[in-house]
Amino acid sequence: MNRILATTGTEFRIAVRNRWVAIATALMVVFALVLAAAGAAPTGDVGVDRLSVTVASLTSLSVYLVPLLALLMSFDAIAGEVERGTLPLLLTYPIPRVEILLGKLFAHLVVLTLAVGAGYAAAGAAALLVDGASIAGLPALWRLTWSSVLLGATFLGAGYALSALARRPSGAAGLAVGLWLGLVVLYDLGLLAAVVANDGGRFTTEVFPLALLANPADAFRLFNLSAAEATAAAAGVGGAAATIPLWQSAASVLLWPLIALFLATAAFRRVRP
Repeated sequence: MNRILATTGTEFRIAVRNRWVAIATALMVVFALVLAAAGAAPTGDVGVDRLSVTVASLTSLSVYLVPLLALLMSFDAIAGEVERGTLPLLLTYPIPRVEILLGKLFAHLVVLTLAVGAGYAAAGAAALLVDGASIAGLPALWRLTWSSVLLGATFLGAGYALSALARRPSGAAGLAVGLWLGLVVLYDLGLLAAVVANDGGRFTTEVFPLALLANPADAFRLFNLSAAEATAAAAGVGGAAATIPLWQSAASVLLWPLIALFLATAAFRRVRP
C-alpha cells in the first residue's frame, strides 16, 4: 500500500504542475453554474424541485465532460513514460505493474473528484440559495457525485489501456478522442437510428436496453436520471431511464471501473520497455 501511495503522491504533484487541478475544476464549476442558472426553468412543469432538475442537467453535462477530462489526464500515462525514457527506470523498482496503475489511478481520481465536487457543490449551493425546497434534491446530487467519480475511473482505466497499446502520446491521443466520440457521441446516434429503423421490433424491446447498459456513459446517465426521478426533464436515449430497472444501471456503473482497470492492467503487462 505504501508503494501505491508513493506513486499516487508523485503523479498528483505532476498533475498539479501541469495545472490539471485548476483546469478541470474551473471547467466543472463554470459549466455547472451555467446549467444551474439555465437548466432549472422547467421545474414547475415537471413537478420536481429545482435541484433535482439541475441534477438532470448536470448528468447531461457530466456524461460528456467527465469522460473527456479523464481521457485527457490518462492518455499519456504509459505512452508518455515510454517517450520520455522513464518507463525502464520505473519498472526496475520492485513494484508490480498493477500497483503502478493503481497509483496513477488514485492520483487522477483525486484531481477528478476535486473538480467534480467543486462543480456540483457550486451548482447545489446556487439552487439552494434560490429555492429552499431544493434540499430534497441533495440525495440525487450526492448520487451524481460518486457515480461521476466511478465514470471517471472507467475512462481513466480505458485511457491507460489505450496509452499502453499505442506506446506513443500522439497515437494514444488519437485513440482517446476516437473512444470518446465513439462511446459518448456516436454510440447513442447509432442506437437511435437502429430504433427508428426497427420500428418497435425485437431490437427496440430486447436489444436496445442491453446496449445502453453495455455503454458506461449511457449506464451512468440512466442510473442518475431514474434515481433522481427527473426523467421528465430528459429526452432521447435518456428517456429510457423509466423503462430499465435501477439496479441494472447501478450494477453497470459499479462494474465498469473494475473492467477498465483489468483491461488496462492486461495492456500494460504487454508493454516492453
